[in-house]
Amino acid sequence: MNDDKLMKAAGQLSTEISPERDLWAGISEAIEKPAPRRWTPMLAQAAAIVLLVGASSAVTYVTMKDGGQGTVIASPEMIFEQASFANRYSLGPGFQDARNALVAELDVELERLPAESRQDIETNLKLIRDAIFNINIALEEDPENLFLQERLLRTYREELMLLRRVGGLSRNVMLRNDI
Repeated sequence: MNDDKLMKAAGQLSTEISPERDLWAGISEAIEKPAPRRWTPMLAQAAAIVLLVGASSAVTYVTMKDGGQGTVIASPEMIFEQASFANRYSLGPGFQDARNALVAELDVELERLPAESRQDIETNLKLIRDAIFNINIALEEDPENLFLQERLLRTYREELMLLRRVGGLSRNVMLRNDI
């Protein structure tokens, strides 16, 4: 088809299309009558929130009404180690072996360090050992105190870490050849 035929065919098309039925009645009714409000979902959400807050408050109350003493939270690290809780238990053999080996090396390693570093390390070891002694005394009075048991385990670990670091410091000083 060329452009003239196309223009002629387009000119023969109707320029006005009337609807098959009268739509104005539905349109005017929708304008005059407001849309229904949807309070039901909002009320359901509000009720769910109130129920959730109430249930969590009830659970908290029941849990805490006896002072929370029925609930004991123990960290997994406390389960596998033995410590001297008020002289009722002895330290595990793995800990004893590691500690004895590190203490045996301590005097030799300290001699290799400068006097100021040696004094700092001896001061820190005395603080740690005093803490272990004091915690054990407190545990004799209250052997079931989980907080003291945990503090004792952490203090033993700190002593081991310090002993390991002392060995590492002196070995690193002796190995340095870039000075």
